[in-house]
Amino acid sequence: MLYELVSFSDQINILNVFRYITFRTGGAIFTALLFVLLFGPGIIALLRLKQGKGQPIREDGPQSHFSKKGTPTMGGLMILAGVTVATLLWADLSNAYVWIVLFVALAYGGIGFYDDYLKVTKQQSSGFGGRARLGLEFLVAAVAVYFLVQLSTPDLAGKLALPFFKTALIDLGLFFVVFGMFIIVGAGNAVNLTDGLDGLAIVPVMIAAATFGLIAYLIGNVRFASYLQIHHVAGTGELAVICGALIGAGLGFLWFNAPPAMIFMGDTGSLALGGALGAIAVATKHEIVLAIVGGLFVLETLSVIIQVASFKMTGRRVFRMAPLHHHFEQKGWHESTVVVRFWIISVVLALVGLATLKLR
Repeated sequence: MLYELVSFSDQINILNVFRYITFRTGGAIFTALLFVLLFGPGIIALLRLKQGKGQPIREDGPQSHFSKKGTPTMGGLMILAGVTVATLLWADLSNAYVWIVLFVALAYGGIGFYDDYLKVTKQQSSGFGGRARLGLEFLVAAVAVYFLVQLSTPDLAGKLALPFFKTALIDLGLFFVVFGMFIIVGAGNAVNLTDGLDGLAIVPVMIAAATFGLIAYLIGNVRFASYLQIHHVAGTGELAVICGALIGAGLGFLWFNAPPAMIFMGDTGSLALGGALGAIAVATKHEIVLAIVGGLFVLETLSVIIQVASFKMTGRRVFRMAPLHHHFEQKGWHESTVVVRFWIISVVLALVGLATLKLR
């Protein structure tokens, strides 16, 4: 009888671990990683068979990239599949934040998939029309931000939190929806612009996901939030599980995307990953911190904006080629050198972003 009681007690204790976000986040990491590693080769083989010539290479791109011709794209499908399976298995599905972020990731993945499909079938580097694509992205973002605002408490709804300040909030009112839309759309397209070299985008995404996984966990825990004197957003701790899934799926994808890449993530992956990070930043009230943690994505985007603006106004180019990673390639840096150095920058920026939590 005593043995039975002890055994039953042990079973209860074992089941209790599933209540902990940290345990479920770890489970999401390993589930997504295992899923991508197991099914990745089959997905790659299928995409190679269906796509034939693979992703088109930009005619005006670096000459070294022509050797990548024939590499299949849409690798974001394996990332999204891994993230979705891991999230459904380990996250609290009664949590609305989980569904909102997953909705953005899958919707953006669908938009990116259509763009990749057009590129592959037409065999040209341009796909979905820019205005139509942005229109859909903003529509998805509008729906997500609207529901995020509805979930917010009255003291946080429609307000922007400032890093380095303990209690400072800027009341944006209805404009917060517009602001949040730009954060999500901007993040999706910034990651998309960064995805130009083997392994370049996925590692900074994982670094950002790890950073925001920690932020979500702290923000969602009233005790930690109180100790750090940051705004507590009830329920957002569950987003750490999605961040774990992003890390695990990212690691699995990197196994196949490491140079020389067997597959590219394409817009299917880059738009989805960036959009998910943007939605998590809006949910946790750390939109500005995303600009710090994802500073590499910001730099890549700014390089394109500056290049286009300069050429239109003066007829001159500031960079040898944009986005920024191509500029350094044109300067003679080896592709792997650019990638690793950009990874280092991402780590430093993530540490700066985390420092804002304690400096408030």
